[in-house]
Amino acid sequence: MTTYAALLRGINVGGKKKLPMAELRRLMEGLGHDGVRTHLQSGQAVFTSGHGDEESLAAELADAIEKHFGFSVDVIVRDHAYLEAVAAACPFPAAELEAKQLHVTYFSAPVDAARFAEIDREAYLPEEFRLGERELYLYAPDGLGRSKLAEHLAKSRINKGVIATTRNWNTVVKLVELTAE
Repeated sequence: MTTYAALLRGINVGGKKKLPMAELRRLMEGLGHDGVRTHLQSGQAVFTSGHGDEESLAAELADAIEKHFGFSVDVIVRDHAYLEAVAAACPFPAAELEAKQLHVTYFSAPVDAARFAEIDREAYLPEEFRLGERELYLYAPDGLGRSKLAEHLAKSRINKGVIATTRNWNTVVKLVELTAE
């Protein structure tokens, strides 16, 4: 059995795509997953499974959500080892920053630096980002809601063809903890 986190994009935000966490847990248990727990209302579920891989589990859950709730939700599934490696590889001094200043965007597939070549990084300073293989680390000193760089990253063609969902540093760390149990 492997422990995973499911990251759901854009649920329970602004009264749209309401997805009660208790119903999500029951739905996931109905798919044969064990130890299903949710974290916050913003779309994180931790579970164990002995079947499938990250991509098939994400597709299965997205399909089940659409059938049960009547709307589509992008889902990314990652195992504990990946989540732990992402937290450990943070290129910014996470221990010195407030959680609202540091974020990780998880991508459904690897992304290369060419996607980000058109960004004038100096124009957004002191905001910065660093790219991993399937993740992007964002330092936004005034928070995500005021970040011009985050806005540009979200609205640009950079994300074309991949699912992208962002979590603050507290959630990144909590998912590592929850998937380790």
